[in-house]
Amino acid sequence: MSATVHPKKVLVIGGGPAGLVSLRNLLERGQHDRVELVERRDDVGGVWYLDNPGRNSPTTQRPRWPSPAYPGLIGNVLPEFLSYSKHPFPESPRPHQPFPTLVETYDYLRQFAEPFLKNGTIRLNTEVISVQELEAGAGWKVLLRDWSEGARGKEVEEIWDGVVVANGWYDNPVWPETPGLEELRELGLAKHAQSYRGPKGYEAKRCLVIGNANSSNDMAAQLTSVATLPVYQSIRRPALPGFPRLIDERITMVAPVSKYLLHPSADSSAPKIEVHLTDGTVLQNIDTVFVGTGYKPFPSFVHVLSHQSPSTLNTVADGSDSTISTPTLAPIVSPSTNPHRVPSLHRHILYAHNPSLAFIGAPMSHTPFTLADVASTWLALAWAGGVAFPDTAEGRLEFERERLTTIEQRRAASENPSVFVSYSVLVTDEQGYAAGLREDVVSVNPELDAILPVWSNERTTLRESMWPVKLEALRYARERGYLANLEEI
Repeated sequence: MSATVHPKKVLVIGGGPAGLVSLRNLLERGQHDRVELVERRDDVGGVWYLDNPGRNSPTTQRPRWPSPAYPGLIGNVLPEFLSYSKHPFPESPRPHQPFPTLVETYDYLRQFAEPFLKNGTIRLNTEVISVQELEAGAGWKVLLRDWSEGARGKEVEEIWDGVVVANGWYDNPVWPETPGLEELRELGLAKHAQSYRGPKGYEAKRCLVIGNANSSNDMAAQLTSVATLPVYQSIRRPALPGFPRLIDERITMVAPVSKYLLHPSADSSAPKIEVHLTDGTVLQNIDTVFVGTGYKPFPSFVHVLSHQSPSTLNTVADGSDSTISTPTLAPIVSPSTNPHRVPSLHRHILYAHNPSLAFIGAPMSHTPFTLADVASTWLALAWAGGVAFPDTAEGRLEFERERLTTIEQRRAASENPSVFVSYSVLVTDEQGYAAGLREDVVSVNPELDAILPVWSNERTTLRESMWPVKLEALRYARERGYLANLEEI
C-alpha cells in the first residue's frame, strides 16, 4: 500500500544542478500550488559558479560561500551526460577537448535557470539558517536570512508543507585523521581541495598531495608547472578507472601518511613539514600539504522530531517514576552518524519518518545532473500520488537497512576497501538505482519514456568510454603546456 503525501507549498534549498532541475520538475511534473527555490549566493550554479571575492560591499557582513572550483577547471563528464531532459547541453567546440569547462557549465545552468529567475520562483541572496519539523504533520518551519536587506541581512520565518534539500556536499570537506594534520591546518600549511585555486603562489615550494581521485590528480598535475620537483602524491591504492591520470615522472607516488611533524625553518620563514609514511619513508622540508580526500553530505541545519529522548519525568500514584517521551528536535545528521550518511532516506530521496521532506543529490554518482533529473521527477510524481512508496515508516526504512547490509558485506570482503565503497556513493550501483527510479516514473507517466535518459548496460558502457577520452584530452593539454594554464585550452 502506498503512502499519501501531497505538499501544496514546496521549498527547494540550493541553486546548484540538483536544486535547479528539482525546481523545474516539481513545477512541470508535480501538482503543487507553489514551488520556490532559495539560494544563499548571488547567482545560481552551485559549485559551477565561481563568484568574485571582491563583489561584496565593504559595509555588509554577509559571509561568502566560495565554490571549490577554480579558474580554468575542466569537467570529467561529456555533454550528453550533463543534459537535463528537454534541455540538451551544447556540444563542445573543441574536438581535442570535448569536456565542458567551468564557464560553459555555469552558462548552461544559468540559461536553464533564467525563466525561473525572471518569474521570481528563485530567490537569490537567501540563506537557510534552519529547517525544523513541526508536530502533527503541520509542515516545516524554515528560518531564512535575506542578505539583500541591510548590512546584516534580515531574518524571515516561513512555513512550508514540503522541503527539498538539494545543497550538495561541498560545504563539508573530509579531512584525514592523521596525527599532526590539525596543527598544519591551523597554520595554513595544509589546504583542502575545496580552497584550491590553482598552482599560482606555490612557485619553488615542496608539495605533497593526498589522494588519488580527480581533485588530487588535478592538483598534482598543475603543481608540477611551478613547484620544486618532484611533487609527491600519497595514495592508498591505484586509481579507479573513473579517475584518469597521466603518468608523470615529475610526480612521485608515495605510501599513505602516518604522521606529520613540524620543524622551524633555518631562515625564520614558515616551518617545514616532516612527513612520515607507513612504509618507513620520511619526506623532509615539505612546505604545503594539499588534501583531496573528498566531501560528505552533512545537512545539519535540518532538524527533525525525535521520540527517542525522554523530556518529561512524571511521578505516578504509587510513587514510582514514569518517563513520558515527547517529541524533541535534533539535527537529522551528526558527526556520530555511522556510517556517515543522511539517515532514514527511502530510495535516497524521502525522509522515512516524514516523507514531506526530501533530498535530491544525497548520493554521489558518476552523472549527477541526469540522476538529479530522474530522482526529482520520481519525487514530483510520488508527491502527486502517482509513484507508489511504502505507507509506513518501517516499510520506508527497509531500503536503508538493505543498503547498509550490502555495503557492510562489500567492505568486509576487501582487505583495503576504497572510500568509494560507502553508503552514499553509488559507483557500480548507479545503473540499477537510476533505472529503478525511471521505471517507476514511466509506469505512471509513459510520455516521459521518450524524454528521460535510459540507464542500461549500453549507457554504462558509453559512460565508461569517457575515461580514455579524458585521458587523451589530458595528454593533448600536457603536450601543449596547457596544464600550467588551463584557461588557454
